[in-house]
Amino acid sequence: MFENLEKYRVVLASGSPRRKSLLDGLGITYEVRTLPGIDESYPHNLQGGDIPLHIARKKAEAYRKLMAPDELVITADTIVWLDGKVLGKPKDKEDACRMLRQMSGRQHEVFTGVCLTTPDWQRCFTSRTAVRFARLTNDEISYYVDTFRPLDKAGAYGVQEWIGFVGVESIEGSYFNVMGLPVQRLYRELKEL
Repeated sequence: MFENLEKYRVVLASGSPRRKSLLDGLGITYEVRTLPGIDESYPHNLQGGDIPLHIARKKAEAYRKLMAPDELVITADTIVWLDGKVLGKPKDKEDACRMLRQMSGRQHEVFTGVCLTTPDWQRCFTSRTAVRFARLTNDEISYYVDTFRPLDKAGAYGVQEWIGFVGVESIEGSYFNVMGLPVQRLYRELKEL
């Protein structure tokens, strides 16, 4: 299926277990490599999907310096976007509860920027998904945060967890994008290389 990838050693540049699980689903042979301390800041004038795309490019540049000639590195970054602001990874449980209260009963957007990078070229794209949450009670929010500890997730939630089962009313776009990697689009991009 991926004969065109045979000339590359594919590297997933992410420590995310969700991204690893999603890439596993495509049946691609790859290795995981992470670099500590990559700067994930971005210019404050960027909006929506431009933010994770900018960060995915910065991650790719950090890896590009260490790349072997036959490597293809996949970098990605995901944000939750609400009211013109990024809801990133929460600082603590209180911050997670605050974010979930903000999204309760409303629609937000999830953007993932992805870069496919070799020493010679780079191909990048952004995926957008609109997610509508049901109205969540404070007890439901506290239960989720206390039980699932979503401090490592943009927007303080994992759609594949309890909160997704009880809280997500509708999704427009890729479900897997909300998990952190738009695998259907990634599959298409890899096939077209």
